[in-house]
Amino acid sequence: MITSASLADAVALLRQRRPLVHNLTSAVVANFTANALLSLGAAPVMAEGADEVALVAAAADALVINLGMLTPQRASAMRTAVAAASGAGRPWALDPVGVGAIAPRTEFARDLCRLRPAAIRGNASEILGLLGEGGGRGVDTTARSDTAVAAARQLARETGAVVAVTGAVDYVTDGARLISLHNGDPVMTRVTGMGCAATAIIGACLATDPAPLAGVAHALSIVGIAGEAAAQGASGPGSMQIAFLDALAALDTTRLRVEPPPG
Repeated sequence: MITSASLADAVALLRQRRPLVHNLTSAVVANFTANALLSLGAAPVMAEGADEVALVAAAADALVINLGMLTPQRASAMRTAVAAASGAGRPWALDPVGVGAIAPRTEFARDLCRLRPAAIRGNASEILGLLGEGGGRGVDTTARSDTAVAAARQLARETGAVVAVTGAVDYVTDGARLISLHNGDPVMTRVTGMGCAATAIIGACLATDPAPLAGVAHALSIVGIAGEAAAQGASGPGSMQIAFLDALAALDTTRLRVEPPPG
């Protein structure tokens, strides 16, 4: 079980070390993702050129692979980056955007899962889709997060990754243990890139937290707390984006809400 104290320590360590997180992500969310990392205290880099992607992935503290706007060129760069990061002993996280709804990226994501990511974060439809179950609508989920808990446990056991299912409640598992996180606000679903930013923050926490399960849980707690705080002062999705970045910078870890998982 994580606590407000462990979360505060994790955030302090992240801000002290300022990990460099290499993101191969969608152009739609790149700016928001970079600003989220900067607001929290990490350092983003978005390199994806064929001549530099391996060098950057090996030099960064963590790598994040986001399947949004997937193209053959991006897929090749992602494979190269994963190989370089793994060879350098750097953790990497997978965000399987659109998996389960779009067949080619589903197969590509399954291939990446065989390369041993440290963490996988997706909505319920995406996590189910990685196991050949269900399917979302584009990048949106059609299932509640609790319906994918069993799939998350299985995926964690098969891949060795910490698997997170995000939604109204976030669930994090290493295949045996399960953490249930209850921060957040519904307006977060109306802001493009919120989940993508969450995976980038997972990358930052993996770089500084010695325990991957705790690192992923701390990262999602950060996002949920910041989203909850931002929604209280935002007038809509537009101002929510700005308020979220401000809330990351002024994170109140005492707002953490962790409850015993179901079952």
